[in-house]
This record gives sequence, structure tokens and C-alpha cells, in this order.
Amino acid sequence: MTAPVLATQRLILRLPEASDLDGWAEMNADADAMRFLGGVKSRAVTWRELCTMRGAWDIRGFAMFSVIERDTGRWVGRIGPWQPEGWPGTEVGWGVHPGFAGRGYAHEAAMACMDYAVDVLGWTRVIHTIAPDNLRSIALARRLGSTNGGPVSLPPPHEAVQVDAWGQTADQWRSRRIA
Repeated sequence: MTAPVLATQRLILRLPEASDLDGWAEMNADADAMRFLGGVKSRAVTWRELCTMRGAWDIRGFAMFSVIERDTGRWVGRIGPWQPEGWPGTEVGWGVHPGFAGRGYAHEAAMACMDYAVDVLGWTRVIHTIAPDNLRSIALARRLGSTNGGPVSLPPPHEAVQVDAWGQTADQWRSRRIA
């Protein structure tokens, strides 16, 4: 597999690398950043999460990208396509390091990932699983043009987490790009 690299005005999206661990572990140690992403995780658990994401690229041919700030080379977050076994749909998800929140990076990267999911992966529908009280992610989903499709169930060990599937079809996404 040739590793994809996506570029936006301010960001580089590439496969996760071992060098991403420090930034990823900082994000995973922040209670506010992790409130809707499974809670605070140790550095050791973060390492396994990073390896799982990288391994999904080899096994599935897609997974979330590490998002890198072009100007500084710093790790911004992990954003992109995600569909582990038992997931309720083809998702573009996001998680951003708190030091980069509020800069529009999640929107910029999510747009590139939506394009990738529709144009390269050939997905006909894209969802975002979002807790009903995660107002920042709901705002981002709306900004992307997604609508709330209602509650869905996540597979174990996340079966108790209440989420809604925000989403849109590939045709809806394409029509927004043209407009």
C-alpha cells in the first residue's frame, strides 16, 4: 500500500508514526479533550491506540490520519476515516489536541478526510458518532453539512456510550463542495 498524504492550506495529514506519541499522549491525558473520546488514557494505552490506528491502515486500507501543523511540524490531532469491526457505519471522526482547539483545524482536516472518504475510498455515506451533549463536535458536524440521524449503538467496549450518528450521503457532500 502506498501511504496517502493529504495537504491542506495549514495542515499535513499522514499515517500515524511513533514520533506522534508525545502529542497524542498529551491529548489523551487531558480530561476535557477526552471527555467524549473514552476518557483519560495513560501513555501506555495511548501507544496501543496509536499502533491500532496504524495497523488499521494495513488491515483495512484506511484509518485516521495524524494531523500535523505545516508551519511547526507539531502534532495537532487524529482525524479521518474509521470503521472498526461492528461500527455503525463508515465514519470520519476527529480528536484534536487542546493546544490546537478553536483554530479551525478540525474543520479543515475533516473536509479533506470527507473528500478522501468519498473520492478515494468510494464511501456512499459518511457518519460522525457524537454524544448528544458534545456541542463542539455537533457544531463541526453541522458545519460539514451533516444532520442528526438519531441514536446508534457502538460495539463493545463502548456499548454503554450514548451517541447519535450525524452524517450525509456522498452525493450530499459533493453538492456542498460544488456550491
